[in-house]
Amino acid sequence: MLRMDFNQKEVVHTATEEWLASPAAGVWRKPLEREAAEHGRATSVVKYEPGSRFKTHQHPYGEEIFVLSGVFSDETGDYPAGTYLRNPPGSSHAPFSEQGCELFVQLDQFDPMDQQTVRIDTNNTPWLQGQGGLQVMPLHSFATEHIALVKWPAGEVFKPHRHYGGEEIFVLSGEFIDEHGRYPQGSWLRSPHLSKHTPYVEQETVIYVKTGHLPVPRP
Repeated sequence: MLRMDFNQKEVVHTATEEWLASPAAGVWRKPLEREAAEHGRATSVVKYEPGSRFKTHQHPYGEEIFVLSGVFSDETGDYPAGTYLRNPPGSSHAPFSEQGCELFVQLDQFDPMDQQTVRIDTNNTPWLQGQGGLQVMPLHSFATEHIALVKWPAGEVFKPHRHYGGEEIFVLSGEFIDEHGRYPQGSWLRSPHLSKHTPYVEQETVIYVKTGHLPVPRP
C-alpha cells in the first residue's frame, strides 16, 4: 500500500518523481496513492508514449481522468489536454494515444450509485464567478463529493476554512500556497477530514480540486 492513511496529509511534487513501468508497453506511471499492485484504489500521473495502448479492461469501481497534455483516446473518442472524463463503475474501454499524452488518473473511488458518464472539454466551458476573485468550473458532484477547476488571480487570498470529508488538489498551473508550504505545478495534495488552512497565490494559478470524498471517522 502507498499513502493509504486518509488521516494523514500527503504532498507529492510529481515533477521530481520517477516514472515506473505499467503492464502495458510504453505506458508509465507515477503512483500517488495505491491500495494494491494492480487493483483497488489508486491515484497516479500516467504517461502514454506515442502509439502506446492498453488492452480492453474493466473499471469495476469507476475511473476518473483529467488530460494534462497531448491527446488521450479510446473507442468513444479523442480527448485533448484539458478534458475531464468519468467512466462509471462497471464500464470498460481500450485506451490509447497516437501522439502521446499525460493524465491525472483516479481508479476505484466512485460511489457504486454514481453511474454518470462525463466528458467535459474545459477549454470550451465557461468559468463561473466564485468567492472573492476566484473563478470556478464545476465538473461533477455526487452526494458529498464535489469536483471543480478553480482559477486564482495573482495575489488572491482565501479565508481560513476546514474540509469536511477532506480535500484533494492537483496544481495544473502556477503555484498554490498555504501556511504549510508552496506547491508548484504538478503538485498533488491530500488533506484529511476537518483539516484546515488559509490558501493564497502570488501568480495566476489553476487547480483541480475534489472535496468531501474522504472517510469521515465515526464518533
